[in-house]
Amino acid sequence: MAVSSAASSGVAQRYAAALFELARERDALDAVAADLDRLEGLLAESPDLVRILASPVASRTEQRRAVLAVSERVGLGELVRNTLGVLADHRRLGALARVIAAFRERLAEAKGETTAEIVSAAPLAEEDLASLRAALGRFAGRKVRIATRVDPSLLAGLTVRVGSRMIDASLRRRLQQLETTMKGIG
Repeated sequence: MAVSSAASSGVAQRYAAALFELARERDALDAVAADLDRLEGLLAESPDLVRILASPVASRTEQRRAVLAVSERVGLGELVRNTLGVLADHRRLGALARVIAAFRERLAEAKGETTAEIVSAAPLAEEDLASLRAALGRFAGRKVRIATRVDPSLLAGLTVRVGSRMIDASLRRRLQQLETTMKGIG
């Protein structure tokens, strides 16, 4: 499993690099990033679409037709549509989420930014996000783009990942630590 994950990560890096270079040549980095955001939102809303794109049963032609029809309907730009077509032709649509993530990493690096993933037990208010963004900017020493996700299993609190560093300030983690300590006592 680790080998295929590493291989698919390499595939995603290569496709993201190609898309990034084409977008940079055409001065369309922000437009491509906006298209990828819309595409990611669409994928989050449509588990059926994700299933079709990752299905080994669907033919290349079916996958290509589906992804291009969706791209057309949503109004994605030419570079993203073409990239999706190439991914479909090479049966690599299953790596689409990793391609998007790798593209964002390249874009952030080019802009001198870093991305922080914040997972919270409940949605965060805008003022909380602004405060976190400022604190994380000081921590990282550069501008921070925040990606948020809600995971009720955290119970309360949040986890923050900036690059390879992770801060786990969730109630779930604190309860796990307490359980481990209590096992040591008894």
